[in-house]
Amino acid sequence: MLTPVPSKPHTSLGRVLEALGDVLLEPVAVGRDTRRQLGGVVIHDPHDDAEFPAQAVVLGVGVRESDEIVQLLHTVAARGATALVVRAPVAASTELVRAANSSGVALLGLASGASWAQLAAMLRTLLAEGDVGDVSPQTLGGMPSGDLFALANAIAALLDAPVTIEDRNSRVLAFSGRQDEADPSRVETILGRQVPERFTRELEKDGVFERLYRDQGPVYVYPGDGYDKKIVMIRAALAVRAGDEVLGSIWAAVDKELSEERTAALIDASKIVALHMLRLRAGADVERRLRADLVSTALEGGSGAQEAIARLGLLGQPTIVLAMGLIEAPDDDLRLVAERQRVADAFAMHLSAVQPRSAVALVGDVAYGIVPMPGNHGDCRERSVRVASTFLERTGRRVAAAIGIGPLALDGSGLRASRDGADRALRVLLTNGGSKRVIAAEDAHIEALMLELADLSAARGDVATGPIARLLEYDTKHQSQLVHTLRCWLDSFGDISAASAAAYVHPSTFRYRLRRLAEVGGIDLDDPGDRFAAMVQLHLLPRVEKPEES
Repeated sequence: MLTPVPSKPHTSLGRVLEALGDVLLEPVAVGRDTRRQLGGVVIHDPHDDAEFPAQAVVLGVGVRESDEIVQLLHTVAARGATALVVRAPVAASTELVRAANSSGVALLGLASGASWAQLAAMLRTLLAEGDVGDVSPQTLGGMPSGDLFALANAIAALLDAPVTIEDRNSRVLAFSGRQDEADPSRVETILGRQVPERFTRELEKDGVFERLYRDQGPVYVYPGDGYDKKIVMIRAALAVRAGDEVLGSIWAAVDKELSEERTAALIDASKIVALHMLRLRAGADVERRLRADLVSTALEGGSGAQEAIARLGLLGQPTIVLAMGLIEAPDDDLRLVAERQRVADAFAMHLSAVQPRSAVALVGDVAYGIVPMPGNHGDCRERSVRVASTFLERTGRRVAAAIGIGPLALDGSGLRASRDGADRALRVLLTNGGSKRVIAAEDAHIEALMLELADLSAARGDVATGPIARLLEYDTKHQSQLVHTLRCWLDSFGDISAASAAAYVHPSTFRYRLRRLAEVGGIDLDDPGDRFAAMVQLHLLPRVEKPEES
């Protein structure tokens, strides 16, 4: 039986402006009612008529002209949106203010230098508050449970200094107000939601992180000392601990070292931050398990599939399943689990930006995405390939992953078949070692069939027969490379130049080996039937590696 998914409270427009207003967002025309609720994040696409989540925040990427903004305000209002964000600077003209007021959509500006991707991530963090557990107000240390932004503001008030709360990888989880009082390096960190790599390298080199995670009191980093010239204020940093585990750190930009009283306040505050971070982590784990349960049930296609699909908000919608797996995986099991989850979370963020109703979960060692495909069904394959390719291009080689794409499922009953197709396509990619990173099931059909035929052959204990068996026996006895030569020739469609290059030998040597293998194996290379039989056997057998050249 599926565990009920709790309802969640929505975050208000005022809450978002309070948390992000100093650095990322500026109000252009928001009206007086900032208590309006926000329910999701959508990237504006004029060619996509997919349904918005209720009370959406729409990111107007590329929308700059005043008349475009006016038109978009009315368009998103008709689709139930609460707020529209466009790139600043935006002049609050009479026309824009009138359009915002009449449409009922708040107009916000994204600060210059801030990326849309980081804004989307920050908004989702805020909108996720209260996602898990009881929806009644809960507090830890006098702060709403899991609200790191409110906690950062409280610590900033205690220290009289702008503060960031960061994880072990120097990613900014939350920040206080008054960041404009800090130096350019802090502003760059907030806009990028990540401490610049050049700075973290220097901190590691100077042993700052080692002292931070070892000492019980604050660690100070001073301007100069070989650091970036953008750093003009002292940093006071303190690790956030839960027992022996370091969860992250608090960083304050200060004019001088903290007094004894403020040091004690920071240490006390770090204990409350630890409770909130543990709460958030536990909540995220529960949410992942619930979603994985729903996605897995939907993909299995059993008796509970329709209920799971309905709870995911996908009932009656045409969808496609994407299956993502790691090409290269860490050797350490704990690191492998963490890397799979990290990549799955990034995949979920990407798909939800493209299509808000997408559902993503890590099931076993594969991250599955169920992506709605509204509109023209004829180009859904191309659209899904584009979505998958864009994700891998954005993540670069840092994410060594491949994505298989299943066929279109017109309704929930077709999800199992779409998943099976995605799994087969992913297996082809992983078997080929990452030479290609995205493929649709229909494009991988023959290779997938060959892999399944190889499984059947291995299960029956089949061994090589005929010419291939004779060539293998000869290679074993004489330490020769006739099977490898045949494979290179077949893979090159009989092109001697290409085949000899693949075998790393001179064309004349390759021709001699080709004549020799025809004699030893008793194979007629001019006969299409013999060539096909040899190709099939070579595909079904484990690949015979070429011996190293002397």
